Amino acid sequence: MIIKEVAQVAPEPVMPGVGIRWVLTQADGVPNYVMRVIELAPGTLFKPHHHPYEHEIYVLEGEGVLLDEQGEVGSLHPGLAVFVPPDARHGYKNTGTGTLKFICVIPAKDSPR
Repeated sequence: MIIKEVAQVAPEPVMPGVGIRWVLTQADGVPNYVMRVIELAPGTLFKPHHHPYEHEIYVLEGEGVLLDEQGEVGSLHPGLAVFVPPDARHGYKNTGTGTLKFICVIPAKDSPR
């Protein structure tokens, strides 16, 4: 078993206003899924993009919107779960005054970590 304090994992900057904490990865011996905590500063837009793998998301704090290539798909708020299918264009925008923070789980076989 592995126990980690998420706050002890330094966020990796992806772009201005966006950081990813690689919480549980293959480097930890996790075989099937990778757990990340993604953080967006207020007003930050993480433009729609896509990957050949699915994402499972659980919003921890903050307010925002989920985006696709056409625009807003729905609001993001604490307690909300989201499934993003493989190859679906998806992005995020923090519309709140605090950090938008969510867990994002992806298959370990597709992870760069």
